[in-house]
Amino acid sequence: MPTIDVNGIATYYEVHGAGTPVLLLHGGFCSIETLSAQVAHLAPSYEVHAPERPGQGRTPDRDGPITFEDMVSDTLGYLDAVGVRAAHVIGFSDGAITGLLLARDHADRVLSLVAISGNLDPTGFVEDDVEHDSGLDPDRFSEAYDRLSPDGPEHREAVLEKLMAMWTTQPQIAASSLSAITAPTLVLAGQHDSIRTDHTVAIADAIPGAQLAIVPGAGHTVMEERPEVVNLLVAEFLSSLGA
Repeated sequence: MPTIDVNGIATYYEVHGAGTPVLLLHGGFCSIETLSAQVAHLAPSYEVHAPERPGQGRTPDRDGPITFEDMVSDTLGYLDAVGVRAAHVIGFSDGAITGLLLARDHADRVLSLVAISGNLDPTGFVEDDVEHDSGLDPDRFSEAYDRLSPDGPEHREAVLEKLMAMWTTQPQIAASSLSAITAPTLVLAGQHDSIRTDHTVAIADAIPGAQLAIVPGAGHTVMEERPEVVNLLVAEFLSSLGA
């Protein structure tokens, strides 16, 4: 199992293909398996990097809370560890939030950004989102955690507690601060996402020149539910940049 030291954690990662680097950032309580359709689509044309963050997927947890500040630090640490100066970033959910913060605060590391189903603060969630969004199946994600985690199934509840503590208080991103993003950006979400559509629109409106796509009939896991649509949108976006 390939791992690399990132901020003292044996971080699981995969690299597929060759070419300009594309960095995939998975969502919370997820693994890179949720982005497998995007890996397969992009690998013939790009060098696709897919690391898994501490406490998720095949990467062990670290002591202390899970924070977006640490996610940014771990992402920069991964890029440094594999020798990638800058990449096209595609992030889902928590990964999208991490991507927004990277593009805002570390512009030299982000060639472009695709932010899928991210939010700026906890008010962005639809109430009763699990019932609203059929793509959010807690049992499916729990099964994946139990199967993949080096910490074992007994650590699952500890990770969920950390994530819930973060999701109910973070992020706290001022929409106005996104005006600092200079990377070409595509903001994407599902029509029935657990992130409110008006919240997604506000993110796109706040980023200079950002494109917006709402995928009909899809929920929060839009990249799994409608992979052919998401892959087409991402491919056309990257192609428009000459990437």
